[in-house]
Amino acid sequence: MKTESQASIFSVSDLAVAKSYYLDVLGFELDFDFEIGQYVGVKHGDVQIHLTAGDAVAERVGKGSVYIFCDEVDGYFHDVKAKGGDIFRKPADEPYMMRDFTVLDPDGNLITFGRPVNSD
Repeated sequence: MKTESQASIFSVSDLAVAKSYYLDVLGFELDFDFEIGQYVGVKHGDVQIHLTAGDAVAERVGKGSVYIFCDEVDGYFHDVKAKGGDIFRKPADEPYMMRDFTVLDPDGNLITFGRPVNSD
């Protein structure tokens, strides 16, 4: 078996609010929108995040997290911050040799963007 990709699935309380945040603040693109099923896919490059809402997922809202590996973080951080992103942790070089920052979505799901410290 060869794996090809993955998508994190976040439970959200308001699909329209979450979708807008990922598109307008975090700069993701809409991949698909199944309004009937309360299920939306957004992507940024090769990274996919699926957002789902509804009564069946209410107990999991805001409990997700994902670490997204990228080629730079500081410029993107400033862009997200300027657009009103809910910054949980500013960019920093970490002991695990990554420079990363974390943003919260409207429900409190954690999205961390990081790159290796020595990748300049």
